[in-house]
Amino acid sequence: MGKTADLTTVQKMNIDTLKKEGKTQKVIAKEVGCSQSSVSKHINREAKGRKRCGRKECTSKRDKRALERIVKQNRFKNVGEIHKEWTVAGVSASRSTTHRRMQDMGFSCRIPRVKPLLNKRQRQKRLAWAQDKKDWTAAEWSKVMFSDESKFCISFGNQGPRVWRKTGEAQNPRCLKSSVKFPQSVMVWGAMSSAAVCPLCFLRSRVNAAVYQEVLEHFMLPAADQLYGGDDFIFQHDLAPAHSAKSTSTWFKDHGIPLLDWPANSPDLNPIENLWGIVKRKMRDARPNNAEELKATIKATWALITPEECNRLVDSMPRRIAAAIQAKGAATKY
Repeated sequence: MGKTADLTTVQKMNIDTLKKEGKTQKVIAKEVGCSQSSVSKHINREAKGRKRCGRKECTSKRDKRALERIVKQNRFKNVGEIHKEWTVAGVSASRSTTHRRMQDMGFSCRIPRVKPLLNKRQRQKRLAWAQDKKDWTAAEWSKVMFSDESKFCISFGNQGPRVWRKTGEAQNPRCLKSSVKFPQSVMVWGAMSSAAVCPLCFLRSRVNAAVYQEVLEHFMLPAADQLYGGDDFIFQHDLAPAHSAKSTSTWFKDHGIPLLDWPANSPDLNPIENLWGIVKRKMRDARPNNAEELKATIKATWALITPEECNRLVDSMPRRIAAAIQAKGAATKY
């Protein structure tokens, strides 16, 4: 004879009907074709209005509120630290119970989004820049060559502490990790337009004005000729010391290349930052053993970037500017 969980819907309806007729559990079990214990459990469950069985939760609503306060105080703690603090607060629960309660509340352990750390003056300048460029069309942005340096490491696994957050809290300031300007020990220079990417340059030394100008001479100029031919274009780079040096400004003037004015510490406004992210995600499963293998992997992955991806990223510039204006110069989700 079947257990309670094995009772069909028809059997349960028959048990309820026979019970109303005043028949005993023994008779009901015989007529329905199940064990007397199954009949008893079903009748008792219906009488008490219980929808499920199992051990009663060891934590109260008050305990759960205390746990949520602990998580929100510092979202970068691991489960062990949160469990210890919850236990100190007087709650008797295991580490696995702590984890389950956090999940029940909607918290998930995620890699925190990174946003640049901006001071008041930088936010004001970003806002002024965005307002000045708000009327630029996608066609105008297609004339800009965006450039940047990025650091690639052999190991991509160490991404720092994770953060506890709920759905929709990715942009919550308490769930973000602040970033600062890239250090000078960058390894790769790259550039892109709305049509394609430029060849990469692997930097072997600290980037000063002289090194940067060599990169421009041997990598940027040939790429610009290929992408724009004889048409005019605007070059974009950030305010790194090598970029803003007087000799670099003179180099651009001598070559007749106009520069796009750019607000400080604003990687979220530069579409090539998203391109670096795409490359690094595609390389996530790669396991290069040395620097040469890493370079080969980067080159191969960079070559897979399609014109459609470049065009989509450059087309996002009006939306990025609108987001910066809406945020009053603060860092945006891009």
